[in-house]
Amino acid sequence: MTPWNLLDLDTALRTSWAADTSTPPELSGIGWSPDNPSWGHCDITALLVHDLFGGDLVVGEVDVDGTAEGYHWWNRLPNGVELDLTREQFRRGERVTAPRVVQRPAGPLSHRWEEYLLLRSRVGKLLGTLPDPT
Repeated sequence: MTPWNLLDLDTALRTSWAADTSTPPELSGIGWSPDNPSWGHCDITALLVHDLFGGDLVVGEVDVDGTAEGYHWWNRLPNGVELDLTREQFRRGERVTAPRVVQRPAGPLSHRWEEYLLLRSRVGKLLGTLPDPT
């Protein structure tokens, strides 16, 4: 495996995010666009970061003007540093509240599994062989 760093991972993710790996617009109400490439990628990005670094998965509620709009995922690395590679997707005044650590689902995801595998494959082509999911 070729050595890489967090900047390489960030670049590979930004290159790999696309409409076919984003949360479908019928679920989020907003479609993916190249102007906001991280939109709809927090869940599978956080899982991929977890594959590579371990640590905790953190989930918070997304709130806009007092209305719950869904959830946002990010990572807490083993050293305690919080890493949120998709935070910039929020451009409409969204607030992320009530963060909590959650257990990674065992086995294949019940939803967005194909998107996760596609994102993982694209990132692996750019970075080299990735470790197996934890």
